[in-house]
Amino acid sequence: PHQLIEGVIIGAVAAGANKTFIYIRGEYALQAEILDAAIAQAYERGYLGSRILGSSWDIDLVLHRGAGAYICGEESALLDSLEGNRGNPRLKPPFPANQGLYQGPTLINNVETLSNVPLVIKNGAEWFRSMGTEKSPGTKVVSVSGNVQRPGNYEVELGIPAREIVYGLAGGPPDGRTIKCWFPGGSSAPVLLEEDLDRPYDFESMADAGSMLGSGSIIVVDDSVPIVAVALRVAEFYRHESCGKCVPCREGTNWTVKMLERVDSGEATPMDIEIAAQVQTNIIGNCLCVLGDSMAMPVGSMIEKFRDEFERHIAEARTRADRMSVEAGVAAEPHDAAA
Repeated sequence: PHQLIEGVIIGAVAAGANKTFIYIRGEYALQAEILDAAIAQAYERGYLGSRILGSSWDIDLVLHRGAGAYICGEESALLDSLEGNRGNPRLKPPFPANQGLYQGPTLINNVETLSNVPLVIKNGAEWFRSMGTEKSPGTKVVSVSGNVQRPGNYEVELGIPAREIVYGLAGGPPDGRTIKCWFPGGSSAPVLLEEDLDRPYDFESMADAGSMLGSGSIIVVDDSVPIVAVALRVAEFYRHESCGKCVPCREGTNWTVKMLERVDSGEATPMDIEIAAQVQTNIIGNCLCVLGDSMAMPVGSMIEKFRDEFERHIAEARTRADRMSVEAGVAAEPHDAAA
């Protein structure tokens, strides 16, 4: 964490700021303890506090633990949380750079960005640009999870083939399984197919494929997992995390969960699937923040790419329900006769 703290200090000096914060989700208790210890060391050695390293700069760093709300990944909701309020997105403008924390100008950056700053300062911009691609220079810490044999975090140069990450580093799917789809940038990214693993893993290539690199969190889904179950799990997560402030997200996530539950139980029709796809399209771009889009984009992409499986799932679920009804009726006959 010392590299992150150094990046924060450099950023504060560059921006002329003397009050800095690291915001961490409340669930990350161990990571918070590690950061607290590192911040204490920085104060002890004069990197933080009054007149740091004998200079005229005063810089304080506060580690703030959130309450676990996913919505606080949105920068203005994060500011509300820092101020002790419920984390809700704010209307923009004004933007944080003009009116942010406690109404003052505020600079917000991702921790991975700030962690790169000391290395760029030390080695130069050309060194950083020598890695990756022209439009996506540098490296990325990629988290690979889901149906892979070696899940974990891997630092890779941007532009490396995605297949090399999923198969070469993470070991690919379990033996005997094939990849059905994968999320290249976390659960909010539209899903891609197995053949898209041959694309370079960088920002522009993932966008060209119709998805996004996002947070660099790759989630792999193999052929043992029903796509309806994946879509339902994603929708349930975003329904739970929605702050409820705007109608498209609040009602859209709730409606999508209910519709996918109908698909899962076999109560839906092919027309319902078409309506569900249209609803996802109408959610995108119409919410106060991107949380609603974060559900609509992956769910919409799953409906688009796996429409046949959705329809087959309905038919099979309906058949199972009919068979169970018949079996229940047969089992009940002796009891009914005795009565």
